[in-house]
Amino acid sequence: MDFSWDDLKLFLAVARLGGLSAATDTTGLSAATLGRRVSTLERQIGERLFVRSQSGYRLTQAGEDLLARAEDVEAAMLSLRRWKEGTFGERAVRVSAGAWTSAFLARHVQQLWQVEDRFGLELVTGNQKVDIGRRNADLGLRNQRPTEQWLAGRLIGTVAYAIYSGRQLINGVKAGYFVGIAGESGHTRSARWLEARHGDRIAVRGNDPMSVRELVAHGAGMSVFPCFVGDSDPQLVRIAAPISELETEQWLVSHHEERHDPAVRAVSQRIAALIQNQRALFNGTASS
Repeated sequence: MDFSWDDLKLFLAVARLGGLSAATDTTGLSAATLGRRVSTLERQIGERLFVRSQSGYRLTQAGEDLLARAEDVEAAMLSLRRWKEGTFGERAVRVSAGAWTSAFLARHVQQLWQVEDRFGLELVTGNQKVDIGRRNADLGLRNQRPTEQWLAGRLIGTVAYAIYSGRQLINGVKAGYFVGIAGESGHTRSARWLEARHGDRIAVRGNDPMSVRELVAHGAGMSVFPCFVGDSDPQLVRIAAPISELETEQWLVSHHEERHDPAVRAVSQRIAALIQNQRALFNGTASS
């Protein structure tokens, strides 16, 4: 079966915008024409791609599967166009890291990427380890040396953790309560340490790091943060020395076959330089 890229582009527009009417502006086609093209694509595939209703178009499981594959095609076509036009070059360098480290990199993006670079930059944020071996990322920031034989690792620093509160001794802070982390984010070492040591004093929880920081900053209680987060946030104050058993190494990881790629090497060197220049902030001595 031969797929038309034009048909896939229309499918992507309808899937992302949730209906034919919404997709007319981006595609320049009428809703009736879009509907016929989507129906033709469904006949080609032999399965329904959308559940149609008055409220819009919702993807079926087959539609979800096609969406993932169509996005891969879109990325390849975009890479070809950029290569032809000589804009961002042939690739984007994908950097995987946890939420706090990704936010730190985002704040220092000018030290990692410039418009003159012949590549783009993509931050892949998640608490779970992203599979660099399968090329789901080009670089990863991890808290331990990689054990996979196809990965190369470079130790670039250490990360300290400490207990922080908001600056006003109100509400949960005044009562000595803690703010915990629920859901997937609760599987980190620091979240487990807090649960083990102060679980009986956790009164409020958030299910992502950013909401926990906001809760602490506004008086819901105390919590554990990396020192590079807590010491750089004017809303937070460190109330105890760094927790020695939570200190972790920081490794910059890449694939053996990709690490010499000029774009990957450039971003790798910039990340290492940035974090090493900020090592006092990361190891908890910046405020000493």
